[in-house]
Order: sequence, then C-alpha cells, then structure tokens
Amino acid sequence: MSAHEEVILKFEDVSFEFGHNKPILHEVDFSLRRGTKITLMGQNGSGKSTIFNLITGHHKPESGKIHIQNKLTIATAKQVIPRTDIHFTVREFFEKCFKHKVYDIEPKIEEVLEVVNLKAPLDREVKTFSGGQQARLLLASALIQDPDLLLLDEPTNNLDKEGIAHLTKFLVAYHKTCIVISHDADFLNAFTHGVLYLDVYTKKVEQYVGDYFDVVTQITARIEKENMKNAQLAKEIQENKDKANFFAMKGGQMRLVAKRMREKAEELEEEKVDVRREDKTIRQFQIPAQKDLVGEIINISEFFIFKNHKKIARKTKISLKKNHHLLLTGPNGIGKSTLLESIASGTATGSKIAPDIKVGYYRQDFSTLNFEDTVFDSLMSVMDKHIEQDMRNVAAGFLITGDMVYTKIGSLSEGQKGLVALARLVLQKPGLLILDEPTNHMNFRHLPVIAKALSEYEGAMILVSHVPEFVKQVKITEVFDLEK
Repeated sequence: MSAHEEVILKFEDVSFEFGHNKPILHEVDFSLRRGTKITLMGQNGSGKSTIFNLITGHHKPESGKIHIQNKLTIATAKQVIPRTDIHFTVREFFEKCFKHKVYDIEPKIEEVLEVVNLKAPLDREVKTFSGGQQARLLLASALIQDPDLLLLDEPTNNLDKEGIAHLTKFLVAYHKTCIVISHDADFLNAFTHGVLYLDVYTKKVEQYVGDYFDVVTQITARIEKENMKNAQLAKEIQENKDKANFFAMKGGQMRLVAKRMREKAEELEEEKVDVRREDKTIRQFQIPAQKDLVGEIINISEFFIFKNHKKIARKTKISLKKNHHLLLTGPNGIGKSTLLESIASGTATGSKIAPDIKVGYYRQDFSTLNFEDTVFDSLMSVMDKHIEQDMRNVAAGFLITGDMVYTKIGSLSEGQKGLVALARLVLQKPGLLILDEPTNHMNFRHLPVIAKALSEYEGAMILVSHVPEFVKQVKITEVFDLEK
C-alpha cells in the first residue's frame, strides 16, 4: 500500500449528542487517506465543528469508535480566536500552541507569519488586529505546529481577496492531509479531492469523490431521481386506490379484488424512498426601517486608517440619507471594523449620527450579543413591544424554532449566532444599519436572501464585505475605498 492510500483516520458507527435529546451525529462512518484534501459540508448548526472536536479529542463519542493512526499530529485553525486568548501578545498566542516550552520560537513565528502574509510585531496584543488579520493568525497558529492533519474551520472568513488568493495558493501546494469547512465554492474547487457531507436530517455523513461542484451536481441528480421514482409510485398507488374503490362498490366477489388492490397500494407506499431533504434556506425577510426618517442620518467628515501599524487621519465628505447604501472597502488591517465600531458606539471622531436614530449593528465577532443570554432573551430585548408570538414568527424565518429559543447564545454554532444577529435587526427596526461581514459563517444558500433584504432596506446602510458574489447582489449607492 502506498503512503497516499494509507487510512489515517476512520469514524466507525460514531454517535454524538449535545446534552439530552440533541443528537448531532448518528452512526457515522467515513475514512480519510493520507495526503488528501477534503471539504466538510453541511447546514449551519449541523455539527461540522463537532466533527473537528471529536477528531481532536475535545469531545468523546457516545458510541462507536474513532480510529486515529498512532502518533498522528493534528492541529486546528478555529473560526474565531477564543475570548480567553484575545489579550495575549502575538508571541504568547503562538507559545500557547505547544504543550511544552519551545526555545527559540521567534524564527518559527516569523516564518509562519510570512506563509500567511502578515506583518505582526511579536509584542502586539491579538485584540488589536482586524478580523482578517486575526484569521491569518489562526491559520498560522495551526501551521506552526506542522501537523500531519490540518483542520481548517471557515479559513476564508474576514480575508480580503489577496488573503484568499494567498491561502488558496498555499493549500494547492500543501502536501499533507487537510479537512476544510467552508462555504466558499470557488476557494474549495481549487484544491478539494472529495467532500464529506453532513446531513442535518439523517445525522449521517455521506462521502463523495470530486470537487465541490461535482458533489452539488451528484446530490441534485440523486434528488431528481428519487423524486421521479416517488412520482411514478404515487401515480400507481392512486390508480390502485381508484380501482379498489370502483370494485368495492360492485360488491360480491369484487370486494376481494378491491382488497388486493388496496394491499398493492400499501406495498407500493412502502417502496417510496425518503427523498434526501436539502439544507433549509432562511425565509425571505425584510429589515423594517425606523419610522419618519427625514434628512441626513449620518455625516462623516473625518476617519482614521492604519498603515504599517500607524494611525493616520483622513478627511472626507460623506452624508447618508434614507435609502443610501454605502459599501466600505479596503485591505485587511486598514481599519474598516475599527471605523464601524466607533461609529456604532458614537465615539468616532468626525462622525455625527442624527438625534434619536436607532443603530442596528452586526459585528463580525458577534460581541454585540451576550453569550450568557438565551436566544429568547436576546431577541425580546431589542423589541419595542414584547410580543412573544411576533418574536417567534421572526425567529422561525431564521430557522430558530421550538426549544432552540431557550438555548444560550454561547452554545450556538457561529452560523446560528449570525442568524440570531439578523433576527435582532428585523425586530429592532433601525434607522442606520451597520454590517461588518454579514456573510461570515453563513450557509451559501442564505446569501441571496440576505442580499435581497439589504437591497430593500429603506434606511441608511454601511456595509463591509469581502465576498464579491454577495456584494454584486446588494443594491449599493456609493463605494468608499479607505485606501484611496
């Protein structure tokens, strides 16, 4: 057996649940060969990150076995930097990646920062980096461990075009084994050998060979085939039922014929296959604008950018009124998130929001959400009138149903936190909408729905997004490049 055919990881009948009655995986089977680059797909909250936690040993399966090759080293680049690590310096952040003290770590850090294309002073605090720069630090923290198996959880989130191109080039040339969770189709297609698809309904993993588009085509073809088979069976069942009713009316011997027809219909009913249910998409929604918006909503006359870790003031003239949608662009680290945060908090020098304007702020790190709150409390807190039925109707549109509203925000997946943040904006009815990377962690099926809602929003809006396909679908009235 060649090294490339060697199985280094195998899930055998693995089941896992969070707490009681929340099954995530049911008797999952799949295997991973050395040197392959695999995509892990599935709906928001289906359990993709849970699979990573089972591989690393952070979670233990309820039943089944996970076979990992002896002495296999594993490292994960998580979606977000843990809150406990945010105050570390760059040096401390990398030192924490190792169980034992690594002497002469500086050259290793310098080397790995070069791989991810990031200039970062080793004594600078992690929290002072932009979202895109933090994404690069997360990737570098996994690479510095030089693992046999690299696990990447949404590595393109917050990365600008240059950052994604750099990461893609690295993964194409990468010679070790890798599993990537991502919703970015073009990025995945550049390097993927196969796909593990986690079905949120069956709680099983399906294994496919080929790139992302091959898999989508295979899944679509399978659904069509299953639907056609069921349609044919439904037709035969109806014919048998109609005949059974006809013969039953005749009485006498014909009742036996009718009985046989009904039995045949029941047999055909059992032949019907469970058509694979695709990921649900969030419902079409609108973010209602604050009532009676008149005149200027926000004025920006000055802002700051960061060049070579130095803060530079710039003058500008931006005035946003009703139906004015501004796209803010610029490379990672220039200060887009910093500017949005200072505007939203009212601390921005040179930015003035009109009195009584409600600001709806979607932060890429979800720090506007209290992780200790339940979804119920979080959604109710932004409503003028606390009507539970209204809240539940909006929540259901974002796939937040039943008892899920009593879940703590901190226990949700990153994608589900994003859906809660969007639901809050709908219930809040802001006059000024500030959105920092609202597509991060989102299932790709949700993106056209979100783009349509933003296009139809009638208040003033400031948007930051590094996803060109998404931006193309949003109605933008002005583009402002911080670099220029």
